[in-house]
Amino acid sequence: MSREENIKVGISIGDLNGIGPEIILKAFEDQRMLEFCTPIIFASVKTMNFVKNHFKLNVHLNSIQHLNQVSSKKVNVFNCWKEDVHISFGEENLKIGEYAVKSLSAATKALKSEEVDVLVTAPINKSNIQSKTFNFPGHTDYLAKELEGESLMFMVTNSLRVGLLTDHVPVKDISSHITPELITKKIETVYNSLKQDFGINKPKIAVLGINPHTGDNGVIGSEDDAVMRPTIKKIKDSGKLVFGPYAADSFFGSNNYKSFDAIIASYHDQGLIPFKTLSFGQGVNYTAGLNRVRTSPDHGTAYEIAGKGIADISSFKEALFAAIKIFNNRNEYTELNKNPLAISKRKRFDNRK
Repeated sequence: MSREENIKVGISIGDLNGIGPEIILKAFEDQRMLEFCTPIIFASVKTMNFVKNHFKLNVHLNSIQHLNQVSSKKVNVFNCWKEDVHISFGEENLKIGEYAVKSLSAATKALKSEEVDVLVTAPINKSNIQSKTFNFPGHTDYLAKELEGESLMFMVTNSLRVGLLTDHVPVKDISSHITPELITKKIETVYNSLKQDFGINKPKIAVLGINPHTGDNGVIGSEDDAVMRPTIKKIKDSGKLVFGPYAADSFFGSNNYKSFDAIIASYHDQGLIPFKTLSFGQGVNYTAGLNRVRTSPDHGTAYEIAGKGIADISSFKEALFAAIKIFNNRNEYTELNKNPLAISKRKRFDNRK
């Protein structure tokens, strides 16, 4: 992609009975969004026209059959199917799940072939997408299989970044999943992402413990002492600014999180409950560690408000902007690493801040 071109943003439609189609088209009612990117929605123009008319939205859709027909400064719709789709807002439906998978598969294929630069995914229903050919807990696991690298769920805002050691794992299985190898791998992924995706030269990372009060010296579990502490110490001794394990119950309430560039939680709810409490509507779900950029809003299908025209587009817009920024940061990082002199100059500049 030349620097004069808009970044091509592939957008998977998500669950058509949820709020995904609404927030996508609402976001592009604002013509100024097209100054930042060229969107390609993977769905069908028939389906998107139904959504547009239902919500009485003022947005022009450019129907395309091939990705070489994409038009800059327009809202492009790549037709993944031709038939009419019966949309019933707010209902969970297996057939609708099939269309979510069709959209995601086509968008991912375009991402892999670099026909789109980044991918933004609208929310899916993790239940109705399951089939013999698609058996993944969510986007992150599917993209980990399709793309290169070590995937990590990274929830981000401008001021808060939370990564997970384990994501869609039952609570009863968490401690058995957390090994020195996993901790090392996830910290490395977060560390590298902070450098190349967020432009942080010397990242400072906090790790939250597994057990309440990080085990209280073995009284409430031995995993923090036996697994967490020695692994974190080894990583810290290698030169990385990694600290912990911290007791999770007071870490966010005490504002301790503000002292770090990223926090790594041991499991899903330990990280996402405080993240969404502090940042709901502004947060972005970013799949770090892969060779392509994918982001998503920090909410689900929201069936309870689907079709009512009241869905908030803030998180979807943040996901768009985050994907664009990360893509640009990665390109800059790559260029800098090709030129050691540029890196030296950047470090001197950073030190003067």
